[in-house]
Amino acid sequence: MASLKNKLDYKHARFLKLAFEQAKINLGNTKENPSVGCVIEKEGSVISSGVTSINGRPHAEFNALNKKKNFKNANLYVTIEPCSHYGKTPPCTKIILKKNINKVYISSLDFDNRSKNKSEKIFKDKKISLKKGILKDYSNDFYKSYKLLHSSNLPLIDAKIAISKDYYTKEKNHKWITNQHSRKVAHLLRSMYDCIVSTSKSINEDNSILDCRIEGLEKKSPDIIIIDRNLNLKKNLIIFKKKIKRKILIFTISSDKKKISLLKKKGVKVYNFDSMRTKIDYNNLFFQLKKIKYSRVFIESGLTFINFLISQKFINNIYIFKSNKNIKKKGLNFATVNKLKKIRLRNRVKINLKSDNLYKERLK
Repeated sequence: MASLKNKLDYKHARFLKLAFEQAKINLGNTKENPSVGCVIEKEGSVISSGVTSINGRPHAEFNALNKKKNFKNANLYVTIEPCSHYGKTPPCTKIILKKNINKVYISSLDFDNRSKNKSEKIFKDKKISLKKGILKDYSNDFYKSYKLLHSSNLPLIDAKIAISKDYYTKEKNHKWITNQHSRKVAHLLRSMYDCIVSTSKSINEDNSILDCRIEGLEKKSPDIIIIDRNLNLKKNLIIFKKKIKRKILIFTISSDKKKISLLKKKGVKVYNFDSMRTKIDYNNLFFQLKKIKYSRVFIESGLTFINFLISQKFINNIYIFKSNKNIKKKGLNFATVNKLKKIRLRNRVKINLKSDNLYKERLK
């Protein structure tokens, strides 16, 4: 019996892993809804699959089941509990019942109180069994941003930085510290967040575009949030010229009407704060981002701002791209690297970056 149970557990985990692979497709691109993956299995084979659509609707279950197929007695694997309330779309539980699904397997309960822990009774009344908690730890990590969105806490805030082997973040006469493989992965990471936060200093220095320059992911370039205390952002930056449908938001303490008017003509939304120096100020700023439905925040900035965020414990996870080269006298840092050096690099991402390495370290 134990071996049979182990085989069944392995089978359910395998199909749910496939569902999570579906969910990864639109991670960071489903607005306030989670990116959900759904796999339909019948007689040991996958007969359909779906992922939450861009901007959050239709949901994954609808996309998987809205097909001319015989789903009777099939099993449905979905990464998070199916919604059971009427919103802008009918509940997913309704189409699951309509298609005569046999069993439903989920990884975690919904964090939205309108649906949390409500599907089990709905399915039980119709004699459909529901098994939950498969790959629970993986699910909790995957849906951390969605959980935070439905809590009183700040949104998920992750950061990225590139360093040389000897911990320099800049190199004289060279634009990049790491190689082209690392830069491609950085673009891929961007596609998994709904906004990028940077500073006017970083953008002015590098004339950054902060988009996804990978074929097929261009439309998944996140919105851009710029910290620009005194409105020092240059007027003719590439960021204003790129024809990508994404928002640019600037947070400032300046009340310069002429500059604000100029930015608004470029389609920029300007938010004014009284102060932007203390932990409380940035706490308010990140809560403002959450209020306007940003749940996955990606920090790409210089060392000074990264240091501040680390010291004030804002960052959940940091991605560190590390070159294998010591650049010595060619290296530059505009702030101390002591905080970076204190982060133990233990969790190397299993990806081939040739001479570089990527680490993802949890900071809180």
